[in-house]
Amino acid sequence: MTIAAETTDAAAVTTTPFGPRRTPLLTLLPAEGALAWVRRGEGLVGWGEADRLEVTGPDALQEAAAWWADRCARTRAEDPLGVPGSGPVVFASIAFDPAAGTSVFVVPEVVVGRRDGQTWVTVTGEADEDRAVVETSPQEAATSIGRLAYADGALDPVAWCGAVATAVARIDAGELDKVVLARDLLVSADRPLDPRRLLLRLAERFPDTWTFAVEGMLGATPELLLRRTGRRLDARVLAGTAPRGAGADDDRLAAGLEESVKDHAEHAYAVTSLADALRPFVDDLHVPERPDVLTLPNVRHLASDVHGRQRDGDRTGLLKLVGAVHPTAAVCGSPTPQAARVIAELEGMDRGRYAGPVGWLDSRGDGEFGLALRCAQLTGADDGRQARLFAGCGIVAGSDPLAELAETQAKLAAFQAALED
Repeated sequence: MTIAAETTDAAAVTTTPFGPRRTPLLTLLPAEGALAWVRRGEGLVGWGEADRLEVTGPDALQEAAAWWADRCARTRAEDPLGVPGSGPVVFASIAFDPAAGTSVFVVPEVVVGRRDGQTWVTVTGEADEDRAVVETSPQEAATSIGRLAYADGALDPVAWCGAVATAVARIDAGELDKVVLARDLLVSADRPLDPRRLLLRLAERFPDTWTFAVEGMLGATPELLLRRTGRRLDARVLAGTAPRGAGADDDRLAAGLEESVKDHAEHAYAVTSLADALRPFVDDLHVPERPDVLTLPNVRHLASDVHGRQRDGDRTGLLKLVGAVHPTAAVCGSPTPQAARVIAELEGMDRGRYAGPVGWLDSRGDGEFGLALRCAQLTGADDGRQARLFAGCGIVAGSDPLAELAETQAKLAAFQAALED
């Protein structure tokens, strides 16, 4: 286990109403150090760094939970609102494999939040609220990044299709039921990639997703891994995908997804893995008998909203709950150990924080974590002009490699559209 942290005496944290302004949250972000979790105009944005933790190892989330609890215990907090996301907050981007990858937790100096139309600002230390919150002009955020050049990541499309075919053969042989295989795509721009431009474009095109940014990992995820509000727990599970079409073709594709035995089987593995992991902690777990169809501008997904109430007397915190449910079959496969082994053998890349939990946690234990999907990692290489894009899909019996490749291309296009002028 390796832990690296900036250990300081926790400063005072003050939350105050932000007044009647309805400034879009994402326009408040600076170009450097952007932190965000926004959906339909509400959520949290932050910047500055009051503290941070980087942690790797089999007990990574347990160590992070202890670090956050200790920091909150040492914090003098003035929070008259007392709503989820007010008061002390930490943003987190957790490795797909926390035991092997590095997870990052950042406590911002400034957080602006909005919930149910109420807006507030939380400041750590002596920062001046009026000077801390400055709106970005639309012109500044829309600055062109020039020409883009793409390159294959770990596997080119032909090699990746070969990996899918190998996975299907191993599924047919009875080694496992499902595995999620991802691929990466490298992009370089003429000028530095401004996260504000990317986040604003993603939020505009995908308002029903959670637009996020933590430590250079940013995107628009449609999948909610786990939300805790008091003792209520909520999740949105996605698995099973169909492309969009034009006119009658779009209706045909939607009907095909609703009737697809293959996609419903893929979805069932994901829902079952989440529900089984949650049951030891909850009462009254509600799992839909049949998924809905979630329609996004670029694709459709089978979606199930799962709800439960954490059992009275159960003191398990959100980070431990996140560790219990991750990875679900939606991003790994089923059974999990066999799927993780196949991913390591066939993907040929280190996922890093792609497909890992991303979100925020407050001092009361409330918070929201999605899965880092439809995303890119800004690498910081070449003066901030490079990024690594990711997309994956679930492989089950009957999966066709070319169809799966097309699915990844449709998912990559979501972020590519935010990059292009």
